[in-house]
Amino acid sequence: MRFERCRELFGEDFEAIRRAEVLIIGVGGVGSFALDCLYRSGVERITIVDFDRYDVTNQNRQIGAEAVGELKVDVLARLYPGIKKIEAKIDNNWIDSFNFDGYDLIIDAIDEIEVKVALAKRVSDRLISSMGSAKRRDPTLIRVGSIWETYGDRFAKKVRHALRRSGFQGDFLTVFSPEEPSIKGKGSFVGVTGAFGLALCAKGIEKIIGDGKRGSDHNPPLQRGAGDQGDPHGAHEVSPP
Repeated sequence: MRFERCRELFGEDFEAIRRAEVLIIGVGGVGSFALDCLYRSGVERITIVDFDRYDVTNQNRQIGAEAVGELKVDVLARLYPGIKKIEAKIDNNWIDSFNFDGYDLIIDAIDEIEVKVALAKRVSDRLISSMGSAKRRDPTLIRVGSIWETYGDRFAKKVRHALRRSGFQGDFLTVFSPEEPSIKGKGSFVGVTGAFGLALCAKGIEKIIGDGKRGSDHNPPLQRGAGDQGDPHGAHEVSPP
């Protein structure tokens, strides 16, 4: 049977995984690997959203990128039969108008900070968000935690500041890396970007089956308060204003 080993691993929880409604926003170097992981783990109801076309520069890190010039959602829908696709530019207007009702899990694999903030303000209770995965080489340094507990990740720091400016007082889970960027340019390594996607998938499955705190370094919100201690880059700010 196709998912026999997943059923053996997750037991009775596999039915919850199979029936979960998952939305993946952005299917590039991170999101495409989250899609692959969820699909191979038995999730039957996956919707992907993107508007971009593959470029030759995507081929170092994105599943399906050999189809240069084609829409990402079209290619991935062929590679993963049964998923739903939405071709749309993911901006604040789309976030404001989209109906998120019915989705059990929403995976944010987009790059625009303002859009991430708009998304968090609407669906933080069901959200897992990717922070900065580019310019890094070591997947073993990837961490999982509250957005307010991220540290050593300049992109995450910008997201936190934007959330504060917007008045956001909630919380959501993130995948981030405190690894110091190796370069200042646009370099990326699939060993890290893909690992981000796999981590989003794994923590998403935990969230679906209701034990999102097991096996992670995520602390409950009431345990915040460490300030900037332990962050060599001065970015470990763990509580909103």
